[in-house]
Amino acid sequence: MLVTMVWLAGRYEATQVQEKLERDTADAVGDIRAALNRNLQDLLALNAHSEDRGAWREHADELLQQRRELMRIEWRRTDMRMLAHAETPYRTLRWEDEASELHSGEVLTCTQARRVNGPSYSPSRFQLLGEGLGMETMQVCMPLTENGHVVGYVLGTYSLQGILLSQVGKSLPRTQEVSFTEPDGTRLALVGAAWRGSRMFTAQQLLDLPGNTLVLRMDSWHHAPSVFPNVMTALVTAMSVALMSVLVVLVRDNRRRLRAERDLGDALAFRKAMEDSLVTGMRARDLQGRITYVNPAFCNMVGFTAEELLGLNVAPYWPPELAEEYTLRRDNRLSGASPPPRQGHESVFMRKDGSRFPVLIFEAPLINAQGQHTGWMSAFIDISEQRRMEEVSRASLERLQATARLATVGEMASMLSHELTQPLAAMSSYATGSLNMLAHGPASDSAAQLQGQLGDLRTAMERISYQADRAGKVIKSVRDFVRRRDQSREVVAPAELVEAVLPLVNLQAHKLGVRLELELQTGLPAVLCDPTMVEQVLLNLARNGMQAMDLPQLQERVLTLRVRRAAEGEGQRWVEFSVTDGGAGISAEVAEQLFTPFFTTRAEGMGLGLSLCRTVVEQHGGHLDYRPHFPQGTEFMFTLPAHREPREN
Repeated sequence: MLVTMVWLAGRYEATQVQEKLERDTADAVGDIRAALNRNLQDLLALNAHSEDRGAWREHADELLQQRRELMRIEWRRTDMRMLAHAETPYRTLRWEDEASELHSGEVLTCTQARRVNGPSYSPSRFQLLGEGLGMETMQVCMPLTENGHVVGYVLGTYSLQGILLSQVGKSLPRTQEVSFTEPDGTRLALVGAAWRGSRMFTAQQLLDLPGNTLVLRMDSWHHAPSVFPNVMTALVTAMSVALMSVLVVLVRDNRRRLRAERDLGDALAFRKAMEDSLVTGMRARDLQGRITYVNPAFCNMVGFTAEELLGLNVAPYWPPELAEEYTLRRDNRLSGASPPPRQGHESVFMRKDGSRFPVLIFEAPLINAQGQHTGWMSAFIDISEQRRMEEVSRASLERLQATARLATVGEMASMLSHELTQPLAAMSSYATGSLNMLAHGPASDSAAQLQGQLGDLRTAMERISYQADRAGKVIKSVRDFVRRRDQSREVVAPAELVEAVLPLVNLQAHKLGVRLELELQTGLPAVLCDPTMVEQVLLNLARNGMQAMDLPQLQERVLTLRVRRAAEGEGQRWVEFSVTDGGAGISAEVAEQLFTPFFTTRAEGMGLGLSLCRTVVEQHGGHLDYRPHFPQGTEFMFTLPAHREPREN
């Protein structure tokens, strides 16, 4: 009991120190968060001087003098080009060229800030100071808006050590040190640590910022707790009370032990019942790769009993042709060279009867109660039914796409009949005149008159050929468009996709009195896509735009087809196609169901056009969206990945 009391006294003192350190750490995180919020308000206030770069620079310099944790402030346009900047007068850093573009991480930070319409912080980055020294910095990006539109960005560069010095360092005792660390424990900035004692206490608090998460760690050193006087004061009383209550304590302890054993038995029974009821297969392996546990669901999945699997190093449910690959993957996992992906990975297993089936595997380290890594735990999901449903969904999508193409042809049938009447009537007229000329023979014997009649006949034949070719092109474009064929990806120039749909677009534009404008950016890279499906998307969007302008009160009807480069990111280039009309726009009620299948605002429509368009674009890895076009109308735009040329070795 004496040993226990000494330990309890020391534990109590240590608990008090630890609780105080936890409170200090929480207060420090609150101070830092409040300071960062004040800085955000000051950065937003710079937007009031955005029309005058000189005034903006003057106010930015004042802000840098007041906030020493800020190292640099930049004002950039929406295309990330710099308009103005200011640097702290207290330290000289080696900055990159002002006209250079931001790093990809900082561009992603501003993209995230624009998406959430608020501040976004970048991950920390090491900034050189010269002479082999450096410091960790972090950037914050704030979008500048006018009338609800982003007109630029304000970027502030923080020194992580400057934040600690200005917000925590002034009140930091000489027995403490405070630091910023990453979630994995990497230390980024440190302040304090002037004196170290014989015992260290540590407290950590998350500083969760939009786009970035830092850990504030505070360490405190103390002498060994002095508990002897406290123990001697309470020793006599404690011993007398202990002698009187030892029997009661033993009885109560025995009752608690019996109750704990009963609860433990119930908990084990419940856990066993829960494991046996799972439909997800569970398997455990030790550090040598031997199977140490399987649940009934896993046994039912592979067809082997638990007795047949426990202790095996090479699983009998591995297909023979993949056993070598699985063995190499298992060895890499056990050695730690290839950590398991968090999203899981797919594999193929073999049942006892030899049939194969796909599974989705999730793996995680198996940690015991002492915190030791004793093996690996895996969860298995049979995804055979999921694969079958995906195949059914794909077949249904193909049928819907075919239905949409047939519906498109039906809507255009009357228009084509009207347009084909003109070339066919012209051909008939020229052919009748030529036949009459041949039936009556030459009107004169002179060579000059005979030559003139032959010239008229040749001209008539050429015009017949031109009109026939014109009608053939119209029919061929419709036939190629509605012909069902398997999806195939080809490298196609964007201009070719636009030219392929122009005959059909021009027909409807002529019928509705719409003027068509094309804007093709020069030097566009080729795209990798299924040309027929992308042409269907372009034609559907163009037809919707022209129908949106079919209003009696609308005099100026202009449809703009535009192709240009889109923003690049993560090593991928994109090409953007857009169709802009000058119609009445899209109401809020319609916008909520715009891409819902079978939703339409036209009595003769099927409601599949935009839904299929979005599906086709997303299957190519792109994105389809819309936005209002000022002063009126709507702009639909979608992106396709640019073809990446293979690099030469």
